[in-house]
Amino acid sequence: MAMARESDSSSEHGPNLTPQGAAGQGELLPRLGWFSAACIVAGSMVGSGIFIVSSDIARTVGTGGWLMAIWVFAGLLTLLGAVSYGKLAAYMPKAGGQYVFLREAWGELPAFLYGWNLLTVIQTGFLAAVAVAFAKYLGVLVPAISSAPLISGWPMSLQSLLAVAVLLVLTLYNSTGIQNGARLQNVFTSLKVLALALLIGVGLAFGNRLGSVDWSFTLPAAQAAQGDWLTLFAFASVGALFSSDAWNYVTFIGGEVKNPAKNLPKALLIGTITVTVLYLLANLAYLNLLSLPQIQNAPEDRVATVAMDMIFPGAGVLIMAGIILISTFGCLNGMLLAGARVFYAMAKDGLLFKKFGEVHPKTHSPNFCLWVQFVWASGLALSGTYGQLLDYIVFSTLLFYILTMLGLIRLGRKIPVAVQMTRKRDYAVPVTYIAGASFIAFFLLFGDFFTPDFVSRFQSDLPHTKFFTSVAGILLTALGLPVYWVWKKTRPASV
Repeated sequence: MAMARESDSSSEHGPNLTPQGAAGQGELLPRLGWFSAACIVAGSMVGSGIFIVSSDIARTVGTGGWLMAIWVFAGLLTLLGAVSYGKLAAYMPKAGGQYVFLREAWGELPAFLYGWNLLTVIQTGFLAAVAVAFAKYLGVLVPAISSAPLISGWPMSLQSLLAVAVLLVLTLYNSTGIQNGARLQNVFTSLKVLALALLIGVGLAFGNRLGSVDWSFTLPAAQAAQGDWLTLFAFASVGALFSSDAWNYVTFIGGEVKNPAKNLPKALLIGTITVTVLYLLANLAYLNLLSLPQIQNAPEDRVATVAMDMIFPGAGVLIMAGIILISTFGCLNGMLLAGARVFYAMAKDGLLFKKFGEVHPKTHSPNFCLWVQFVWASGLALSGTYGQLLDYIVFSTLLFYILTMLGLIRLGRKIPVAVQMTRKRDYAVPVTYIAGASFIAFFLLFGDFFTPDFVSRFQSDLPHTKFFTSVAGILLTALGLPVYWVWKKTRPASV
């Protein structure tokens, strides 16, 4: 992604394009241009997934052709989502992004449930997981940083304490204002793009295996024994799809982007295209350097480390640890600075305590939201429970994406000009996204029943089946219902 001078234009037109509180002291103000916004898109998307999940995908589908097809599918679905969200963001460039879209299209309750999930699991769980991944890879360079419990019977370790420390540093830094957070994001996104380019360049220049890759779309016997191709394709796509997730986080800071009607769609498109291309090239690099069995059996699924070690024997582990440290640090910063804006927006709507809607009068940053986010994410990191929670929330997260796309279609029928849905072909993008995401959601919920050994798996390992985790995700979301009803009845008039 080339560096470019950001636009100084900050004009907005019409009532729907006014950022929340843009008029007064102590409010969020439009300060970011398209490049910073695009860096938040790309930087939030690229964490550690691209360096790991291809191993599991390859085991699931069994050929190089299927491996690439999975990443193409995930990339196209992400691009369709980005284009659709670009229309919504141009119409409603306010703090909160997807929360605001859901509220405008469907009302307060679905929007609250999304914000509830984000606060309790999605945002804070991802922050905990990425922070622990950062600490884990720092442990490769500094072996004293281990995951061994400091006290017997407690999950706290040097690794989890370091995860909390990096969250603390980034929270402190982002509380000084979004411009500082965006500058750091620009630097680390540029670094991680360069690091991925290094991995890709090395893989394509020094490998020689692409000519012998099995590009077929016939399931090998071992995979066919586990289920039909539709089921396995859906299961395999989950990892790739959520390695590309967080592309929507830039919409959370919609009220702080200059000329948002132009710059938000532009940032979403450029950011997602950049990451999609890098992910496809990275997988080609893996296939060029490694045989499929090497990809499938990479230790701890660290396929990128195995690939780099092919070229730099003995040093590949250290090189990849450095790359992943850069990647996870930038991912943390982008998610942390953007996610807090949703809780700010909820407070402005009276769905959280008034304190969440306050911002620092000098830095114009929602510092209370940032610190609540830090405390909860740190608790999850120290307890070690974030992994299970994230498994449970994958299904409901997908449902919120689908609901948002349905909301765009609904708004398109009500206010077609405002949301740029004036032609029949404009509906093809959200409809296609809904079809693809519904395909994944269906198999997450029911796909286990299409596998030959589903009875024995349900009897021996029910908590780890996709059916169980999907139902658990629905129940976690449903826990927000009584919270919402109690809050509506008891909230103070001043919130």
